Amino acid sequence: MTEKERPGLYVHVPFCRSKCPYCGFYSTTDRTLLPEFLEALRKEGAFYRGRFPSFDTLYLGGGTPALLSENELGGLIEGLFKNFSFRPKTEMTIEANPDDLTPGKLRGLIALGFNRLSLGVQSFQDKELQLLGRNHRAGDAVQSLHEIRAAGFKNLSLDLIYGLPGQTREIWQADLERALAFNPEHLSCYQLTIEKGTRFWGLKEKGQMVLPGEIQEKKFFLRTSEFLETAGYVQYEISSFARGEAYLSRHNQKYWQRLPYLGLGPSAHSFQGNRRWWNFRSLTSYCLALTTGNLPIEDHEDLSPEQIRLETLCLGLRTRSGVDLTRLPEDGKLKKKLPELERSGWAKVSDQRIRPTRKGFLVADRLPLWLTSS
Repeated sequence: MTEKERPGLYVHVPFCRSKCPYCGFYSTTDRTLLPEFLEALRKEGAFYRGRFPSFDTLYLGGGTPALLSENELGGLIEGLFKNFSFRPKTEMTIEANPDDLTPGKLRGLIALGFNRLSLGVQSFQDKELQLLGRNHRAGDAVQSLHEIRAAGFKNLSLDLIYGLPGQTREIWQADLERALAFNPEHLSCYQLTIEKGTRFWGLKEKGQMVLPGEIQEKKFFLRTSEFLETAGYVQYEISSFARGEAYLSRHNQKYWQRLPYLGLGPSAHSFQGNRRWWNFRSLTSYCLALTTGNLPIEDHEDLSPEQIRLETLCLGLRTRSGVDLTRLPEDGKLKKKLPELERSGWAKVSDQRIRPTRKGFLVADRLPLWLTSS
């Protein structure tokens, strides 16, 4: 195993102050079971002791893990380091919202070893923040960003959302420019998608929410890509931009490169070898399983060679590095399509690798199926 093939550890902390109407991730606003969750998490970690080689990334996501107190986070981290081995200079990321942070809390996060912070700004427009159901306002985000830098965080990622109802490309560019004033090392720019089961889904079904059409969505994407590239950022995945190679998210790359990862917590997914498994999407079921001495696994799947091939294409074609053809089974149909793929302008093929272009990113979801069709 090379250093680049090390596994990553993800911990899902499912607590939020409130539920955003667009969010499809599992979370709860009821913190009654927080002590039980922390104890269950410790037990789950003990189950997996020795099952994975040492990790070089640790990512606390959610939910909102920064909601936890410094003592609660300290106990969580202590338990993880007791059960698992971590490489020197492990990338340690924690997700937070502007309203979760204070100068004291930020200093505490650094003292616990976190060296990367992912901040859910989403927008610098108060009207849009209200639409998105966020608890903070633009001024809170700006203040938080100043405090993050003052505390000493040198690897900052900002989450922003585009393609909102009524949003113009000029307003979106103003958001990007405001974000760049803080020189973030990383930006995650997501197009708003409506997931089944969310409050936004219900509004869309009733015709009460109208999103930009496909042409407008493409224009948002292209403006984002071109503007951030001009500002010196590398678009290394469809939604991900880094201010240089040193700031690519090491943890997220494991998902796209099909490297092993362990997920702890309710609804967390894990992957090792050709097996993927996932935990109960219920805090109660998660805690109950571990209290009774069982792993909280809801189900698993063992991937077939055909599934692996399609997944490799689906994930790889979302990234700048693309797909290594030598890692795919010999496929005459795919080889025949490569010249047409290049002529289309969707990708470039060289050195046994398919690398999507910016135009190719626009059709990344369709390319794998086209490449594997008869």
